[in-house]
Amino acid sequence: MTWADYLDTHQSRFIEELCSFIRIPSVSAKPENANDVRVAGQWVIDRLTAAGIENAKMYETAGHPVVCADWLHAGPDVPTILIYGHFDVQPAEPFELWTSPPFEPTIRGDRIYGRGATDDKGAMLVPILAAEALLAETGRLPVNVRFFFEGQEEIGSPDLPPFIEKNLDRLQADMVFSADGSQWDTETPQIVLGLKGLTSLEIKVTGARSDLHSGMHGGGVANPGQALAHLLASMKAPDGRITIAGFYDDIVELTKEDRDAIARVPWDEAAYLAETGAPATHGEPGYSTRENLSARPTFEINGLSSGWQGEGTKTVLPSVASAKITCRLVANQNPERIFDLIAAHVDAHCPPSVTAEVSKNPGRADPFLMPAGHNATAIAGQVLEEVYGKEPYKTRVGGSIPVMSTLLDQLGLHGVMFAFGHADENQHAPDEFFRLPTFRLGQTAYARLMERLGGVSS
Repeated sequence: MTWADYLDTHQSRFIEELCSFIRIPSVSAKPENANDVRVAGQWVIDRLTAAGIENAKMYETAGHPVVCADWLHAGPDVPTILIYGHFDVQPAEPFELWTSPPFEPTIRGDRIYGRGATDDKGAMLVPILAAEALLAETGRLPVNVRFFFEGQEEIGSPDLPPFIEKNLDRLQADMVFSADGSQWDTETPQIVLGLKGLTSLEIKVTGARSDLHSGMHGGGVANPGQALAHLLASMKAPDGRITIAGFYDDIVELTKEDRDAIARVPWDEAAYLAETGAPATHGEPGYSTRENLSARPTFEINGLSSGWQGEGTKTVLPSVASAKITCRLVANQNPERIFDLIAAHVDAHCPPSVTAEVSKNPGRADPFLMPAGHNATAIAGQVLEEVYGKEPYKTRVGGSIPVMSTLLDQLGLHGVMFAFGHADENQHAPDEFFRLPTFRLGQTAYARLMERLGGVSS
């Protein structure tokens, strides 16, 4: 029996195991689910051990834990690879928008539905299963492999930088592959060359000591909600250009070659609008929608709060208004500098009739851009071309995976996105799902990647 036969034979078991993994509500953003994140980490340890991987262990951080394991018997003449993924998930609310309960995985057709199905439980299970098949049928792996799975990616991996710095010996490798990411579609692979960085913050505007009667005090003191609205409007022009002084200063501008490469990737504006339900596209002028999505920075209001939020009306002049904001950043932008620029803008534009405070929220990532000619990227592209039968698109992605920039800083390695979800699988949304045929395809791809890196022809 070959490793491919082994994967086929055990696929039903693998799907049942994925179901058990999804049932764990490992929501890292909610304190009440902290123990569930640990339970998911232990599930990963048990699964790695069952696959034949060694030294699987949970490691503590200041927040949610990480899991490391390895198999290092392939010898010094082949590479050591580090495979990354995460076992925490996004909150599933609002529950009423799910067709089936988010933590009761359900198979409909060739899809498995549940929170974390594609992001990232199904995807991170894929390389473990590939390693199991290789070990079961050949007794060894073609390369030395380290596994590094975390429980806090969905909150920005805040505790990973100090953990990585203290545990470099457990993570030393020649190449890094991320099981968090996606392929272009079910028929076409992609190699992600760039990820956006992230800074997350909150602006709080305060007026009177407490909410006031809007009839008795309206016109006498400032309304923080209106003051906040003016502040936010001063940071982004109606045409989509960010107007914070210095915001664009450090950006590495897109070259003609960059823009040509982005333009080569198929783009259907009408289909994008149909998918999102938006009436029209909107972004920084002078750039295509695809360029804005993947290669230009953003300033987005994620949440607003002020005054009465319940049913009906309550005639108050609110004492406080707040906005939660994230900025996605591109190559050479620094999250701390962007935060400082926003804070300076708020300070310069805040009306004297209110006070404003800018604070950091959890979530930080440096932008990530792959250098030309990167060897692990080239090998991954060759394997994807073999598996899909066509050359992968070279793309950039608007999302952030904070650990990628951290691993680059600490290990000096650019991580390659080698993951098998798809962007349409409702990540972070109700009815998240993972395509089971892709679940199987990814197992083949990881087995072939290990063989290619180890010099074994398949």
